Amino acid sequence: MGKFNKKKSGDLPAISTASLPDIVFMLLFFFMVATVMRDNTLKIKNVLPSADQVEKLDKKDLIMYIYVGQPSERFQSQYGKESRIQLNDKFADVSEIPAFIRAERASKREELRDYLTTALKVDKDANMGIVGDIKQELRKENALKINYTTKKGDISNNQN
Repeated sequence: MGKFNKKKSGDLPAISTASLPDIVFMLLFFFMVATVMRDNTLKIKNVLPSADQVEKLDKKDLIMYIYVGQPSERFQSQYGKESRIQLNDKFADVSEIPAFIRAERASKREELRDYLTTALKVDKDANMGIVGDIKQELRKENALKINYTTKKGDISNNQN
């Protein structure tokens, strides 16, 4: 019978790096697919009010967002401290809302235009007069589906 010789050097074999590029590309592909790019950069303070009965909207691609609130601190020297409207990434006036609605409708397929919803993300400390003006402009454009975006919570905490 033959004898088996044991290696007594104790060295570990080198780790194979042959599959490393495959792993890197798999991770890269995963993050490219899973990452969501932010649509808008908020230039206003937008602390949403609380509500105890909220519903989640199903199709986010059929929502047009109008933000209302005080300009953030870096924009207050230019725009003041009064509540302002933000459409996409720029401050806007109430008179610019119809053009915004028409542009959003034009960017959607014709069969989806009737299902567009306007979501108002209004700061809890914002003046409600500006919200009334926004609603008047939306009526003129026949954008009658309106959603008030809130955060889920107890309304009694909102009564500060």
